[in-house]
Amino acid sequence: MENRVALLGFVVEKASSAEELNRLLHEYKDYIVGRMGIPYRERGVNLISIVIDAPSDKISSLTGKAGMLDGVSAKALYSKIPTEDKN
Repeated sequence: MENRVALLGFVVEKASSAEELNRLLHEYKDYIVGRMGIPYRERGVNLISIVIDAPSDKISSLTGKAGMLDGVSAKALYSKIPTEDKN
């Protein structure tokens, strides 16, 4: 199966959802290339960006599950070029 490189963006507006989001990200750790988190204290939100190299169904599954968490918004931006599976 072909992989896609994508940038996932998460806005966490409820601190109580951070633990569940981190658990979810841990489930997809084998696909995650890098992660950056920014606590924006002045606005009371946390911003997380993830670079992922995975099959499209895994990317959309992670994005969908994260977006269903209370107080979490999630979006994915896909590369137009598929890559070969590294496994």
